[in-house]
Amino acid sequence: MSFLGRLLKYLFWLLVVSSSVVLLRRLVNKMGEGATSDQGPMDAANHAENQKLVRDPICGMHIAETLALPLRQGGQILHFCSTACRDKYLSGTQQISASA
Repeated sequence: MSFLGRLLKYLFWLLVVSSSVVLLRRLVNKMGEGATSDQGPMDAANHAENQKLVRDPICGMHIAETLALPLRQGGQILHFCSTACRDKYLSGTQQISASA
């Protein structure tokens, strides 16, 4: 292969690699824009600290109170992570009350 052929091959791969780097950089920047919010890092940390975590009585998972599914029963509020856990709890309490 002649010197000119090697030079063209080198320039071609240089172009391919540099355009790939530019595309990856744009992709990473675009993903980073979606993750940022109007809050600063300290505001986001304070917001996370102020959220109250509640425990699901069925699976034991901890979830933010604002995201949990509440159920008022017997004067107390129970929080569930999903409708499946809530339904499982309700079916269990119905079986207990039916046998009592």
